[in-house]
Amino acid sequence: MREAQLKVFRGTDNSGEYQTYKVPIEEGMVVLDAIHYIQATYDPNLAVRWNCKAAKCGSCSAEVNGKPALMCKSRMDKFVDGEEITVQPLKTFPLVKDLVTDVSWNYEVNKKITPFSPAPDADWTFYQEDIDRVQEFRKCIECFLCQDVCHVLRNHDKKDSFMGPRFLVRTAGLEMHPLDEADRTHFLKDEGGIGFCNITKCCTEVCPEDIHITDNAIIPLKERVVDEFYDPIAKMIKTIFGDKKKKKVVK
Repeated sequence: MREAQLKVFRGTDNSGEYQTYKVPIEEGMVVLDAIHYIQATYDPNLAVRWNCKAAKCGSCSAEVNGKPALMCKSRMDKFVDGEEITVQPLKTFPLVKDLVTDVSWNYEVNKKITPFSPAPDADWTFYQEDIDRVQEFRKCIECFLCQDVCHVLRNHDKKDSFMGPRFLVRTAGLEMHPLDEADRTHFLKDEGGIGFCNITKCCTEVCPEDIHITDNAIIPLKERVVDEFYDPIAKMIKTIFGDKKKKKVVK
């Protein structure tokens, strides 16, 4: 039977080190299975967060060989024989213990976003293509891998001024809904800090749901902010006709 060497981070936010474990590889095994083997065989105190093991709950986020990934979706047979597999917690968020991090900051950001705001007398009739456009954003499982890989949060720790790709996706799903009446461009520009994103597409690369975060969410939102605050022609039109956001309900 093949064996793998897993180099797993052990410790808390105060101190920690990597420990190496030998794990037998069985057919269909994923990194999360290997972590469970370590718990069962070597140390039951190894802390790890997981739930569904079906890549739908987003709980088992970690960094596997330096790349943010779901452990339940990282197949062991994709690694080269004899390769040492490093498993460590998400770097962007405070460490609790071993592979568990505190991601509560994300939920505080979520509270700041203006919720779905349809008109009281809205006619809930619209083209299927309009709802298809925002349906992609609702595939997000909040694994926060995109937040972890984002250099604005990871390397520069701009949590006080940048909401991160996950919440740009959520805002896009609201802004692009054909019935939504709210205007979130001021929030995106100021508190949301969309200007910090330089569209490297690293968030799209790690998304387990294959959401086109950069192309379909971030870039359209950037265009809205530019139109609102930096387009001289748009400013002239608003000066002449007034600054009112109008959304047309397509029937």
